[in-house]
Formats: sequence, structure tokens, C-alpha cells
Amino acid sequence: MHYLIVSLSHKNSDLELREKFTYTDEEKEACLQRLLKSPNISEAVMLATCNRMELYVCCSDIEEATEHMMKLLAFKGGLPEEVLRKTAEIVDDSSAIHHLFAVASSIDSMVVGETQIAGQLKDAFKFSNERGYSDKKMSRALSHAFKCAAKVRNLTDISSKPVSVASVAIKQIKEKVQNLREKKALVIGVGEMSEICAKHLVSDGVETFIANRTKQKAQTLAQECNAKVYEFGDLDKAVNEFDIIFTATASSYPIITNELIEDVDFERFWFDLAVPRDIDIKNRENIFLFVVDDIKDIVDANKAQREQYVRQAHGIVGRSVVEFYEWLDTLNVEPIIKEIYKKAEKAAQEETQRAVKKGFLPQEYEKQAQKMAHQAIKRFLHDMTKKMRAASHEAKSDSVTGAMQYILNDEHDNIPDQYKHHLKKD
Repeated sequence: MHYLIVSLSHKNSDLELREKFTYTDEEKEACLQRLLKSPNISEAVMLATCNRMELYVCCSDIEEATEHMMKLLAFKGGLPEEVLRKTAEIVDDSSAIHHLFAVASSIDSMVVGETQIAGQLKDAFKFSNERGYSDKKMSRALSHAFKCAAKVRNLTDISSKPVSVASVAIKQIKEKVQNLREKKALVIGVGEMSEICAKHLVSDGVETFIANRTKQKAQTLAQECNAKVYEFGDLDKAVNEFDIIFTATASSYPIITNELIEDVDFERFWFDLAVPRDIDIKNRENIFLFVVDDIKDIVDANKAQREQYVRQAHGIVGRSVVEFYEWLDTLNVEPIIKEIYKKAEKAAQEETQRAVKKGFLPQEYEKQAQKMAHQAIKRFLHDMTKKMRAASHEAKSDSVTGAMQYILNDEHDNIPDQYKHHLKKD
């Protein structure tokens, strides 16, 4: 079994390309379903954020699985496979696990140390797992990825003064807009980025409004942020009324276009944090439009400030990858089966010698007695070990292996203690 990742992110593709790979929930499920139609792919997860679209799969053949994934993505994006292969980052096995751990730890993010990615990864796995497209193998990798991310947060200051794309956008507006308290802001959408933007604006004394297609959701967020509600149907008025607009919706098409815009006598600052973009306008006087990729200068400064922590984090990620594969090795039932036979044969030998020593068995029959005992042990253990091998390929393999490790756990075993399954005692 292999882990394989195909990644299109801010590191290797621009916003225009990434927009070609945005998915509704229905499209995500359809993509996962098609991925598993390959006989080489057993599990799949899709991570889609404003800065990246990544496919994580478990596969039996890396080349065949990669070919299948490229065909699906090429069809989705309307691009030649050769272009995708040159653009995308394609990594497998330990390199794939390293990439996953780096993503979870936010050192692969546009804004290093941002706090949203772990939640996005959990949501991505939950979406796939609940629909039956991922199971034990992907769960193991992601579980260890989150443990790695926790180590990075606890052992470095990479997430001190937590930041996100939304908070960086807020910082940029503060640098661009004078007399911020005198301005009026509209936040369109009710997702996590919208919430961050709204809370920052309100805390800075900006009169803030929330708009969303579902008014009830807008009311809920407005109440949480101490903001006001704006009718989504009046968007044509809003674009000519508000000084500041933040938009981060899941719309598959632009919601603000040139047709809505009128000339006004004040400057407008618009931040489009959506992928695909919510705003599609040509250059207009006194409208300053920023998209996700425009915050690069602040992002670069953020990386420079956190370079020391990033180096420390990479060290933690590297060690975590090694530990993950060492842990996977302990899940192999063959060493456990070998240990069971070894212990049983030792017990047979000791009991035969004791029987001879006590006079229960003539000395000349010792070898024959041992041979008979060994054969009886093999016959007794045959069905048991056969079931263990079968269970090692099922979802319950961890619990079976953990139980056997617990039974065999003594000073003679060869499994490092930190990688053992520890069963709770009553």
C-alpha cells in the first residue's frame, strides 16, 4: 500500500489556475467516487481551500493511480495532462506523508502559522469518511498529522499571534484606509473567513454589516459579531454605498460585476477572498480590488519573521514522519505471530525438561516429547494465526494487533515502547 498526493497550491499555481479546480459538495463526492473506480485506489480525501486543492489517496500502484488522477483533473480543469504534470506537486510514500504533516502544521500555508488549516483537513476527512471513500489507512495518516501539528504548535512559537488569510487582509486594509472608524463595511458570506473579518472590523470600531443568501445565517453571525444585517438582494445598492467590502462566498460565479457599479465620489476598498472569485470587474477609478494572491508582500514578511520557527517545525515534521513509519511497522502481525510461536516453543521446551528432571518422562524420550509438543502447539495456533492475518487487512486490525501486543508485552519483546498500543486497565 502507498500514500499518494497531488497538490495544486499557491506554491505552484496562480489564482486563475486554482479557480479551475473548485468543487461544490456534490462535485467533491463525484470526484471521490470516480477516484475509487480505479482498481489501484482504495481510499481518497480531497482538501479544497482558497490556497490549495489536494487529493490524498491510498493506492496499490503509484503510476497507475497517478495516471487516473491526472485524467480526472485534466477533465475538470479543461487542461492537457502534460500541463498538470508540470504544474502540480506529485509526491508518494514518505514524501507524501511529509507533505501532509507539513500542511497540517501550517508550514506549507501561504500564511505560515495560520490556524484554519487543521480544521479544514478534519472537515475534508470527515466528508470523505462519512460517505465511505476513506477508512483506516487514511485515518492513521491524518491522526498522526494532527499529532505532529500539535507538537509544532506546542514546541515552537509558529502560531503565536495567530494569523489567517482573513486577518492578513484586515491588516492590509488598515494600511490602506485612513480614518477607518468613519467607514462602513460589508462582509458577504458567513464562513470562517467572513467571521474573522467581521470580528476584526467591529473591534476596530467600523460599522459592519453581514449579507448572505440565507438571511438567518447572516443574522446569526451578525449577532455573534455585534454587527448588522444587510439584505443580500440589495447587493446592487451595496457596491455603491459601502467604503469597504469583504467577500468570501462559495458561489460558483461572480456576484459583483461591472453592471452593478456606478461612479461615486469616495474610494472603495474591496477584498475578494473567495476561490473562485466573487468579484469580476475591469479597472475602475477609485476601486481598489485585492484578491487572495495580492497579499503576497505581507505573507513574505510573515514568513521572514517566522523563519526560525519554520526551521524548528520542519525538524519536528521530519521526526514525526519517521515515527509514523516505525509505528506502521508495529502493525504488521507477522512479527507478533513469530513471537507467539517463539514463546509457545520455549514453554514446551521448559515443560519437557521439567518433566524429565522430575522423573515424569525418561531422558531418552525428551526429543520426541518436545517434537510432539511443538506439533500440538502448531495445530492449536494454526486457526488463531490464520484469523490474525485475515484481520490485519480489515478495519479492526489496530485493535487486534494492540490486544496481541498487550498479551505479549514483556521484557523480551522487540517492539519499542513508544509505538505500542496501550490498552487501558480497569
